[in-house]
Amino acid sequence: MQTTTTTARRTAARAIALLGASALALAGCSLTDDLGQAPADPTNAATPTASAEPTATSLPDDDVPLVAVVSTTPLGSVVGQIAECGGGRAETIMGIGDDPHSFQPSSAQVAEMANAPLIVISGMDLEGSLISAVESAALDGANVLAIGPLVDPLTFDETGGSHDHDGDGTPDHDDETHEHDSGYDPHWWLDASRMATAAALIGDALAEETGGAAFAECGAQLSEELLTLDAEITEILAGVEHRELVTDHQAFGYFAARYDFEIVGAVIPSLNTDAEPSSADLAELVHIIEEHQVAAIFANVGATTALADAVAEEVGFDVQIVPLYTESLGPAGSGAETYQDMMRTNAHLIADALEG
Repeated sequence: MQTTTTTARRTAARAIALLGASALALAGCSLTDDLGQAPADPTNAATPTASAEPTATSLPDDDVPLVAVVSTTPLGSVVGQIAECGGGRAETIMGIGDDPHSFQPSSAQVAEMANAPLIVISGMDLEGSLISAVESAALDGANVLAIGPLVDPLTFDETGGSHDHDGDGTPDHDDETHEHDSGYDPHWWLDASRMATAAALIGDALAEETGGAAFAECGAQLSEELLTLDAEITEILAGVEHRELVTDHQAFGYFAARYDFEIVGAVIPSLNTDAEPSSADLAELVHIIEEHQVAAIFANVGATTALADAVAEEVGFDVQIVPLYTESLGPAGSGAETYQDMMRTNAHLIADALEG
């Protein structure tokens, strides 16, 4: 991990430098454009306190300094663990069940972003409606760390995703309203090894921004724990023989690439959960499920399963609808209260559905 951690430190320093207000003002581009090189390592970290797994939405303690504001709950869980380990706290803008594609922040949340030492987002067009507020905060001097572009992102072609954000069923490559689209699949956190890389980046970024060297060591420590989680997920899924997935929308490309699955179809052939498939799309999916003998359609917890139910009813054998935690953690008692819990639960649900 020494090489990985050193690279993470360098990349984090570069990312923050390029995502500051002056860089945005001069470049006039998306927060997620830079995949660049990196400068020297920051100061070595001190030994941190033991890590924990707080939820992303735990109530703040006003006596504990706010060190970061985070966009999504899976990312918020990881940032929160690093922050708590290093003696700070992080606030997550989105709540349990919020869809990052369509989430709108309140005025109070926008103000909180502007006051945080660091704003951490996934990037690559995931937080579509939040990005304007993040860009405004950056122009006011806030430092922004977009993690997605820094964890070896995959293109839409590599994950089998459609570059369709507006939900009209057609790719958006020539759509002027998406001129800053990254061209990358933004669902990187469903690969635990990439989240391990992210943890090291975040720890070093927090150390750089706050001057608290312990955050860097906390990030490195959590990175190691997430690599162990990655191996655990691989083991949970090792016994699955039928490794073809059908999902409710195109969100599991990174998961499939990391854990040796193939995405053969999606109810909504888009990265956007609000897109509407045509009747021909649904008929083709029924054919694919029957041809590949797929036992389950994996849906998104909290989202409607009406279309998935309709597809399952048309298939000539029983097909389960299995909800997974895709873009949000789960509430207390769900088994998906932290990022680690979410990934373990998803792995068990997939294994149980496909082994049955």
